[in-house]
Amino acid sequence: MMWIILAIIVVLVIWVITSYNGLVRSRMQTKESWSQIDVQLKRRNDLIPNLIETVKGYSSYEGKTLEKIAELRAQIAQAKSPAEAMAASDQLTKQVSSIFAVAENYPDLKANASFVKLQDELTNTENKISYSRQLYNTTTSNYNIKLETFPSNIVAKLFGFKAADFLETPEDEKEVPKVSFDF
Repeated sequence: MMWIILAIIVVLVIWVITSYNGLVRSRMQTKESWSQIDVQLKRRNDLIPNLIETVKGYSSYEGKTLEKIAELRAQIAQAKSPAEAMAASDQLTKQVSSIFAVAENYPDLKANASFVKLQDELTNTENKISYSRQLYNTTTSNYNIKLETFPSNIVAKLFGFKAADFLETPEDEKEVPKVSFDF
């Protein structure tokens, strides 16, 4: 009888250790996923000044847009949470798109190798940010599922694991964009 009780205790201890380690691993994967987003945001922030300087060299572009981009870059750098960083990042993406629109009015700019290279790099970075956001939400989902499903939820509550927040698209960005060819 003593051996049975001891075996049950050993199995329970092994189960708690395994569950705890699985939760820690999932939490770290979620943090790593956010870190990948952060790396891409930094890369984009590093590319933008070069792109702006290239555009400035070819146009008398509106100062307000350039100031807004600088302000949004600072907001991303100072963000205290993933949600704050992504909100500023989404706004920055809109502003960067307007820089690309300027190229349509300046044929020399569109043909400039530096501009084209920077535009391609920025486009690739935006794609990486999108992918990283998807990965973050996937790892967050996996982690949160472990927190809520039996029996790992017992260990999660016992050790105070907290759910991670998903990155969500703001409602105003879910609207279908209006396309107009009026000049």
